Amino acid sequence: MFKTYKAQAWLLLAPALILLVAFTYLPIGNTIWRSMFGFGVQMGNQASSENYARLLDDPVFWQVLKNSALYALITVPASIFFALMMALWVNGKIAGTGFMRLSFFTPTMLPMISVANIWLLFYSPEIGLFNAILSWFGLSGVNWLGDPDTALYSLMTMTIWKEAGFFMIFYLAALQTISPDLYKAAKTENASSLYIFRRITFPLLMPTTLFVFVNALLNSFKLIDHLFILTKGGPNNATNLLLYYIYENSFSFFDTAYASALTVILLLILIVMALVQFGVIERRIHY
Repeated sequence: MFKTYKAQAWLLLAPALILLVAFTYLPIGNTIWRSMFGFGVQMGNQASSENYARLLDDPVFWQVLKNSALYALITVPASIFFALMMALWVNGKIAGTGFMRLSFFTPTMLPMISVANIWLLFYSPEIGLFNAILSWFGLSGVNWLGDPDTALYSLMTMTIWKEAGFFMIFYLAALQTISPDLYKAAKTENASSLYIFRRITFPLLMPTTLFVFVNALLNSFKLIDHLFILTKGGPNNATNLLLYYIYENSFSFFDTAYASALTVILLLILIVMALVQFGVIERRIHY
């Protein structure tokens, strides 16, 4: 009887296991193998176990790694901050709340390619919206996407604009689950609004903050669509991010072995971040 139940359990798990192995474990294993024993373009017919050594001598890789770290360090906390501020605003009893919620959430509903094309028009040096605004104040225009000093920050601005509204929905849902009795008790003690936020609202929002933080961090390493439209990693690799660099090596340079090594590095970075998130940060969160 036990063997029958065991067989039934494996049969029920089989469809999910087959898909998981076929589309997750086998690709991961193949990527690791190819990164160590595949044939790279620059290696000729030599087994490219030296791909990881190439990483150390690749200035573009270090530039891409720096860009990705800076991109995550700015876009993640900024998206969380603006999402929380917008949620607190539209959660209040003010006129036009429904319209503001729709306005904040609208960027999320737009396809990524459409968003990139809209902001490409905004950033255009000649007819762009931002340079037109600068001209009203007598200031000269800026080549937002063509200047290495501003290109990456311009990309960050667009990302924050698109993602903050999406994360706002999670904060808004979490705010509406907090018992009003807690706020009434705090007001009875004449607690200030800042004190209430610091001691009641924000601690109770920490599970949502962890969820938003994980998703924002993953999104910061998954960006590739906008780069196709806006900069293609330029100028001079100023906006080249890790996933786009992997794409370039694999599908533009056809160096799949080196791209596999870069993919393994990306996986290791995500694993380390996951350990920090769920091994350190989650322990300080009250559920």
